[in-house]
Amino acid sequence: MAPDLTFHARARMQQRGIRPAALEALLNFGRVRHVDGGREIVFFDKAARARLTNTNPGAAREGGACRVPTRS
Repeated sequence: MAPDLTFHARARMQQRGIRPAALEALLNFGRVRHVDGGREIVFFDKAARARLTNTNPGAAREGGACRVPTRS
């Protein structure tokens, strides 16, 4: 189940064609990098893709990269 999202986040996901299942997979299997200001960047690296593939090969085949821009 995807986390509760703001209206803005749901609208951006729809605009960018990001499925809720992809967000859920990213949050469950993605690598987290902590950056300044207490923010986190979550992304699929090679190890994260391998974990996802081992758990759900169908989801891993959808592939693609999700990029979340940050403000300076």
